[in-house]
Formats: sequence, structure tokens, C-alpha cells
Amino acid sequence: MKNVTIGMVASLMLFAVSFTYAKDKAFMGEIMDNQCAKMGSHDMMMKKEGIKTVKECTMGCVKMGGKYVLYNPTTKTVYELDDQTKPGGFAGEKVKVTGTLDKATKTIHVTDIQSGS
Repeated sequence: MKNVTIGMVASLMLFAVSFTYAKDKAFMGEIMDNQCAKMGSHDMMMKKEGIKTVKECTMGCVKMGGKYVLYNPTTKTVYELDDQTKPGGFAGEKVKVTGTLDKATKTIHVTDIQSGS
């Protein structure tokens, strides 16, 4: 009887733990800086600063203290990215970010970033 009880408790604990681990999801959008993402476009900043490409705009804004974010233009949603190193190589590009979303902070815990189409 004792072994059955221990087995049931262990099974319930494993079952509960399986629900606490969030699964990675794919998020599509553009790697932008948080300032331009709030406006939904690079247009104003590019005109103001005389910048020619969205990549230059994104990298320039981050260099001035901004942060890389994922911006989904379809839903107009801005996701913070916990990793600020990986996005640098994709500045201004459409990408697929894989990771887990913290809904409370709208932060994606980045597992991978790949160029999108």
C-alpha cells in the first residue's frame, strides 16, 4: 500500500510539472527598435535623421539607448525581447522568433531567430 501511495504521489508531481514548462512558440514580425515600434513605422525617424534603410534606423536607435523588439505589423503588437544580442544581426528584417511569451510583460524569452520572408 505504501508503494502504491508513493507511486501515485510521484505520478501526480510529474503530471503537475509538465504543465509548468511553457512550450516554445513561433512569433512573426520585424526586428525593430522600441521607439519606432511604438509609432508602427521607421518613417518619421528616417526623415528626421536622414537615414536611408530600416536596418540603419533600427541599429541607430538601439545605439542611442533603444531596445530591440519584435513588431508584428498585422496585429500592431510589440513584443519585448529578453535577448538583446541575437536580434542585432536581424535589425530591420522580417523574422520568425521562437521562444516563450511572458504574457504579463509581453516579453519573449528568445530561443532562436531566423530570417523570415
